[in-house]
Amino acid sequence: MSWDTVFMIMPYLTVVILLSIGLYAVLFKKNLIKIIMGIAIMQNGTNLFLVSLAYRDGYYAPIFTGAESTEMVMPTPHALTLTSIVIGLATTALLLSFTMMIKKHYNSINTEDMRRCKE
Repeated sequence: MSWDTVFMIMPYLTVVILLSIGLYAVLFKKNLIKIIMGIAIMQNGTNLFLVSLAYRDGYYAPIFTGAESTEMVMPTPHALTLTSIVIGLATTALLLSFTMMIKKHYNSINTEDMRRCKE
């Protein structure tokens, strides 16, 4: 395997690693802050995947008007990534505000403590 091949698949390996770390945090951690961090890591992995899919070697950004050729990348994945970043920010802020309310109500951010209070 040549170095060019390794560098071409590196973003996709990074996506798999980020999604795995995020999924592990969401499924196996008991602290709400760590769960929210896992969700944010998975969002970042998804954004990296969208940007990696949009990359074309030798193509130009469609906003660069002085390009010597007409080979342009599609702007749709980049627009989706920007939208995903904004939605991720709002989702993270909402989850953190829920965590603050849970801390006030249950006096803990551990999911097991909240389950005990329910019984």
